[in-house]
Amino acid sequence: MSLPFGCTTAIIDDDGALPPITRRVTYQADVKQIMTNNCITCHGGPAPDAGLDLTTYEHTKASGQTGQLSGRMNNINNPMPQNGLLSPETRQLVDKWIADGYPEN
Repeated sequence: MSLPFGCTTAIIDDDGALPPITRRVTYQADVKQIMTNNCITCHGGPAPDAGLDLTTYEHTKASGQTGQLSGRMNNINNPMPQNGLLSPETRQLVDKWIADGYPEN
């Protein structure tokens, strides 16, 4: 089944699962833009919320290593961003980046 997603189409299996991402996901090509678009309004600047700065590769990687990034991003009861969960496709990209060892470039 194909469902519209922005200007692209996401293919979702009949069981609702997304197909695995087979390409390389990196901070510079993927994750940085996700953080910029969804996170750094609150988690950036001189006094980031909860002391969590997501403006750099090093800080975002550290948040991934502690489990904080994926834990909050995938938490349906207390999601980040606070206005609701990111799309499944976006969360899958970040989760793959974490699983693959946080490649920068």
